[in-house]
Amino acid sequence: MSALRRAQTWEISESEESDADAIREERNRPVTISTDLTEDQRLDPQTLPPCSDRVLARSPVRPDTDSGRTQRKRRTREEIEADRQTAGERKEARQRRRAARALEQEERREEQQRRREAARNLKSLSPESCLRCLTTCIDPALLQQEGSDILLDTLTTLEWRRTIEARQLPRSITWTRDLPQGDDRQDAVEEEQVVVVLDLTDFMDTIVSVKKMLDSEEEESGADSFLSPLLEYLNRDVKKVVTLLVTDGQADYWSNAYGECSLVETLRSKLGMDDLDIEEVLVYLQLCKNISLAFLDGWQEITDHVCAVTKALSKRPFKELAEQSELSFCVGSPWAGGVRVEKDGSGLSQVWSKQIQQLNRVSSTMAAALTAAYPSPRLLLQAYQSLGSEEDRKRLLVGLVVKAEGKGRHLGPDVSARVYFCLTSQNPQLVLD
Repeated sequence: MSALRRAQTWEISESEESDADAIREERNRPVTISTDLTEDQRLDPQTLPPCSDRVLARSPVRPDTDSGRTQRKRRTREEIEADRQTAGERKEARQRRRAARALEQEERREEQQRRREAARNLKSLSPESCLRCLTTCIDPALLQQEGSDILLDTLTTLEWRRTIEARQLPRSITWTRDLPQGDDRQDAVEEEQVVVVLDLTDFMDTIVSVKKMLDSEEEESGADSFLSPLLEYLNRDVKKVVTLLVTDGQADYWSNAYGECSLVETLRSKLGMDDLDIEEVLVYLQLCKNISLAFLDGWQEITDHVCAVTKALSKRPFKELAEQSELSFCVGSPWAGGVRVEKDGSGLSQVWSKQIQQLNRVSSTMAAALTAAYPSPRLLLQAYQSLGSEEDRKRLLVGLVVKAEGKGRHLGPDVSARVYFCLTSQNPQLVLD
C-alpha cells in the first residue's frame, strides 16, 4: 500500500526556487530610460533595456488626448433655420398624408352609407314592402249596402291595412301610401286610383245627365245625378283616374258574365236610348273624363277588383324604377343584349352577322352564308367596287349556298339587292322593303 501512495505535496528544488525569485525581481524592477538618448534611439527596440519589450507590450503608448480629440463644429444660424424649416416641411407632409387618409376613409364611409341607403330604398320599393305601406280608405256610405262585409273580411284576412273615413267622393274607395321616414314633404300621399261603387239606378241617372249635356252643348252640369259631384272632384284634381263599378242586386239585369247585353237592353227600354247614344256617352266618359266602367255582379267581384287594384299599386314603384333605364324599350333577351367584342377583335364577326340579320326576311343561316363568303363589311364593299355595273353589284350575292336543315338553297336576288342598298345608299329615307 505504501508503494501506491502518492505524495500529497510537490517537492521543489532549490534551483527552481531561485529562478522564480529572479523572475519576480525582474518584474518589480523599475524601467529607466536614459535621457541622454535621442528620440529615435528611445523608440529603437535595440537601445531599450532587456525587459522593455515586455513593458511596452503591457502598457501601450496612449495617443495625446489633446491632439486626437475632434472638436464639435458649431452650426450657424442659417443651418439651424434650414434644419428647422426642413423639420417643419416634414411635419406638414405628415399632416397632409394623415388628412388625405382621413378624407379617404370618410369618403369610403360615405360611399358605404350611400350603398346601404340605396339597398334600403330598393328593398322598400319591392311589392311586399309597398303592400305594407298601402292603406285602403273606404267611405262609410259603402258599408250601408248589403254584402259590403265581404270586402272588410277579405282585407282583414289578407292583413292589409284599411281605414273607414269619409271621402271627398261619396261611395268611393281610395288608397294612400306611406312615404319613407325622413322625407321632408308629407307622411302619406294619396294614389291616383279611385274606385266608385254605383248601383244601376245611379248609373242610369248619370248616363241621362251626360246625354243631356252633350245634346244641349252646355257646360258640365248634373245637379240631379251623381255626375255633379264626380265632375267637381275631377276638376279639383285632373290626375285622378276614376273607375265606376256598376252593380245591382237584381239578377234580371245580368244575362251573361259581363252584363253588357242586359245593360244595353235595360238602358234602351227604360231610357229610350239607342245603342249609338249609349256608346257616345261611354266614349265621352272614358276619353274626355278618364272614367272607366266595369260591370260587376255583387260584392264578391267588387272585392276581387279592389284586391287587384291594391296589388297593382304595390307593384307600381318597382316598375317605374325599372322603366327609368336609358333603353327601356329593349326587350330582355340574349339577342337584344348585343355581342361582346374583346380587345383582340374577337366577336366582330358575330356583330357583322347580327347586322345582316336586322334586315327583314334575313335569317341566321342566310347571314352565316354571307359572312362566310365576306367575313367583314370592307371585303364586301371592295367586291362591289370591283364590279363595273350597278346591276352586277345588286346581284353579287345571288347564288350563295344557304344550308338549312340539311337542305341547300341559294340566296335570292331580293336579299342581295337589299344588302347592296343598305351598305352603299346615300339616301337616309330609302325604304329597303
